[in-house]
Amino acid sequence: MLLFRPPGVYPAQGDTELLIEALRQEGPRPGTRLLDLGTGSGAVALAGAALGAEVTAVDLSRLALASTWVNARLRHRRVRLRRGDLTDPVTSARFDLVVSNPPYVPAADAAPPRRGVARAWDAGPDGRLLLDRICRQAPAVLARGGVLLVVQSSLARPRATLAMLRRAGLAARVVAARTQPFGPVLTARAGWLERRGIIADGQRDETLVVIRGVRAD
Repeated sequence: MLLFRPPGVYPAQGDTELLIEALRQEGPRPGTRLLDLGTGSGAVALAGAALGAEVTAVDLSRLALASTWVNARLRHRRVRLRRGDLTDPVTSARFDLVVSNPPYVPAADAAPPRRGVARAWDAGPDGRLLLDRICRQAPAVLARGGVLLVVQSSLARPRATLAMLRRAGLAARVVAARTQPFGPVLTARAGWLERRGIIADGQRDETLVVIRGVRAD
């Protein structure tokens, strides 16, 4: 999918593609209420809109929301845009489907970057700065029977995501996985990741996974 993406907005990559594949497997129908947390350039939101879902896209970045708006207009898709931190702008709403491709790359700095494209991937020393918050917040905006789809790297402990979602009352499991070589960001950090014990010596690949959580009550 060719998208308008100014500097500073995350470019759709393999994780985006894997999440879109999982979204299509869910088979959202016209009228499905879909929330995209951290929409970036809007790739996943637009995939949902193309399937007929009523899409709300949230991002903290004004530039990302502007990119999504442009891409939606170019494709004649309707996407509601909300600026804010994860579920903060939509706490009173309920959704049938919540999707997210959050930052999950381990980084030396404990705090997220304040600006620039690194905000789309840096996620604290264990890569879970946003993942943990999504696991806590997303279940509260799911409708009964609603589904959460979140994509992350094996470097950011998928088992922790599964455990947190299950503690929140969701039935959670891995529904898609793909192993791929390190890109430029992880390659540049490989030595640091080895010293931290996050990867084995000489490891230069990661497995992307999509975790699916279902709210039964």
